[in-house]
Amino acid sequence: MEKLAEMALLADFYGPLLTKKQRNVWDLHYEQDLSLAEIAEIENISRQAIYDLLKRTERILAEYEDKLGLVQRFWTEREKLMEVQALMQGLNEQDYSSRAAWERHQRISTMIEDVFINISAV
Repeated sequence: MEKLAEMALLADFYGPLLTKKQRNVWDLHYEQDLSLAEIAEIENISRQAIYDLLKRTERILAEYEDKLGLVQRFWTEREKLMEVQALMQGLNEQDYSSRAAWERHQRISTMIEDVFINISAV
C-alpha cells in the first residue's frame, strides 16, 4: 500500500489518540499537503521540529497498529465481505425456493453495498 494511503488509514483509526498538536501538524502535512517549511511558519517552530514531530507521530501510529491491529482487521474483514458479495452476485431468483428468500437475498445485497459505500469513505 502506498505510504500516503497507509498513513491516512492509520490516522483514521488512531488519530483520536494523538495529541492536539500532533493531529494539527498531521492534518496540515498529510491532509492539506503543506510543506514542512509552511507548517513551521504556521506553528512558529523550526522545520526540523516539524519533521521530528511527524516522524514521531508516524512511529506512534505504527505502534498502535502493531498493538491493536485495527487496520489489518479492517482489510481482512473487507476481503471477506468482498468474497460474500461476489458469491451473492452469482445467485439469481431461480436459486431460491421462495420469493421471500429471494427478497431477503436482495436486502442482504443492498446492505453489503451500503457497507462498502461507508467503508470507502474511510
